[in-house]
Amino acid sequence: MLVITILLGCCSATIYKVGDSDGWTTKDDVYNSWAESKEFHVSDSLVFEYDSNLNDVTQVWGALEYQFCDTFCPKAVYNTGHDIVTLTEPGFYYFISSNRVQCQLGQRLDILVVHDPSRPIPPPPPSKVLYFGKTYKVGGSKGWRVYDSEFYNKWGEEKEFHVGDKLLFEYVNEANDVYEISGHLEFKTCDPVSPVAVHKTGHDLIRLTKPGVHYFISSKTGHCAAGLKLRVVVLPVNFSKKMEL
Repeated sequence: MLVITILLGCCSATIYKVGDSDGWTTKDDVYNSWAESKEFHVSDSLVFEYDSNLNDVTQVWGALEYQFCDTFCPKAVYNTGHDIVTLTEPGFYYFISSNRVQCQLGQRLDILVVHDPSRPIPPPPPSKVLYFGKTYKVGGSKGWRVYDSEFYNKWGEEKEFHVGDKLLFEYVNEANDVYEISGHLEFKTCDPVSPVAVHKTGHDLIRLTKPGVHYFISSKTGHCAAGLKLRVVVLPVNFSKKMEL
């Protein structure tokens, strides 16, 4: 097992080479067995080694994307052939090959990352700019209801959302609700089975706390399929779409 421990003051972080001597390649169930014997902590790192002409590492958002080898909307893509991924926060991490056949043959890895009790949890960095954020009423005057199949898609694409902004969902709570879900596949198939959060007051104010893609749907039968779903891309506070390229 190829493991390197680096001392950081009074604490240590571990670097794991994924797959050990086999590296990152197509092998049936190797990576599940490899991960089961380890405990991953915040600040540890994973090293993926492979032929960059044939392969890559795609980090996906959730369990469904992982299960179905779905790379439509990845969280991150690595393709250097020697990728070092630092585990910066606790939770589940999902990695697959973007080659669907290779992923289905077993080239995928999911791990649970926890805080190491022997390491102090660092305080969040102070914000350089005090940003109070904007509040957007979802759907404008139409609110959150079945209206048009592309209405909320267009509404979201016309706006630039940042961390700290808020979404206000207004609707009749006896007839509707708001489910926040974890990934593109659940959004595409209108799957409310494992929501990140459920809101059903009829006047839900949801703060966007992390950059990335956020997904919202109605769990009511037929509503999501009729277009009552919203996908928003949330940018860091000091970032603009104009700066992307």
